[in-house]
Amino acid sequence: MTRITLDALEVMDAIARRGSFAAAAEELFRVPSAITYTVQRLEADLGVELFDRSGHRARLTTAGQELLEQGRHLLRAAGELEARVQRVAKGWEPVLRIVYDDTLRADRLFALAERFYGLGSGTRLKLAVEVLGGGWDALVSGRADLAIGVSGEGPAGGGYALRPMGRLDFVFCVAPGHPLANVPEPLTSEALLAHRAVAVADSSRNLPPRTTGLLSGQDILTVSSMAAKRQAQELGLGVGYLPRHLAADCLAAGTLLEREVDAPKPAAELCYAWCSSASAKALEWWLDALAEESWDRWL
Repeated sequence: MTRITLDALEVMDAIARRGSFAAAAEELFRVPSAITYTVQRLEADLGVELFDRSGHRARLTTAGQELLEQGRHLLRAAGELEARVQRVAKGWEPVLRIVYDDTLRADRLFALAERFYGLGSGTRLKLAVEVLGGGWDALVSGRADLAIGVSGEGPAGGGYALRPMGRLDFVFCVAPGHPLANVPEPLTSEALLAHRAVAVADSSRNLPPRTTGLLSGQDILTVSSMAAKRQAQELGLGVGYLPRHLAADCLAAGTLLEREVDAPKPAAELCYAWCSSASAKALEWWLDALAEESWDRWL
């Protein structure tokens, strides 16, 4: 079976860049005969000529060009793998998985990601959006190392640590043309029950899904994101609570109206949580960075 080794590809690369077997031998700190043997062995294994040796410079044949072009991808990948293994040995995770709640501004997360990449740690970031209990679910099921913006009581069993972020206030919104726009305030539960609510589906996979601000027996339009919920309410497809910061532009523009209800939805206390047994460097950097954040900029 033919085996194309990284060593042979490295030799080919040096010859192609330096123009001769002798110059490649000098760069690789080998004797010229060793370079010649490596190339001849590879040519024999493949059954093709890789270099045209008829001139003063060693020139790649068409087959040699194809092999080297693809082989350089392997050389780069091998170099990156070596560097990654060394970084892991120094305490940097290969991958850090972060989930954040749909109510948070993604640009703040991206700003931190940009700062993190500036470290040159080599740790890959994997970011995902979760809704309601989905952040907790991702953390306790091992799909995430850090969950930002989780709320409510954490799952039983522990194994995680958390820090407070701030308070998420809600406002009950209806479209200007919706029947509830003209009903005297405060809106009663009986009045709300007669109209469809818009709800965002909980993204939990294993934990029981959560629902908030809904009445038993109420017709519900379920959507997948807070942005879709806001848009559906603007179109008058239903009513419901929105985070105040997400509704602010719509309220200012008049595409949504704030209505007082007799049993308002309480504010949610947000936090970020992580596996308490984890202590690698990338997670530690993120925890330190989050501790310095001004959370009103995320809302």
